[in-house]
Amino acid sequence: MARGRGGNRGGSTSNGGNRFANLDGSNRPVSKDPNNPFHLSNNDHPGLNLVSHPLIGGNYNSWSRVITMALIAKNKLSFVDGTFFEISLDDVLYAFWYRCNSMVMSWLLHVLSNEIVDSIMYINNAVDVWNDLHD
Repeated sequence: MARGRGGNRGGSTSNGGNRFANLDGSNRPVSKDPNNPFHLSNNDHPGLNLVSHPLIGGNYNSWSRVITMALIAKNKLSFVDGTFFEISLDDVLYAFWYRCNSMVMSWLLHVLSNEIVDSIMYINNAVDVWNDLHD
């Protein structure tokens, strides 16, 4: 698995915390806080189609606009826009990052043409998939 560029962008602190932990000041587990990017609801699953029309190449601008809105609504845009890249394996929140990154990648793969899926299938990070689609 590829390591994140630029080190630990997840924002670990010296006390083992993370900038995404307990955003509302509560003591809820990170994955239970609906405002946390690591939160996945019961309705989130790998086969979920976030947009009705797949990316087929020539429709990138309109597709990227609607998928961006969908990712914002799911609080997952940070997994593709580069603001929250892969965190360190030894970070206590790595498992949460890995699970959410995999979910976002599944969502992206389900809204792409088969030809595009074949070209990006083995990219390990949602942000790298996003950047590849843009290029």
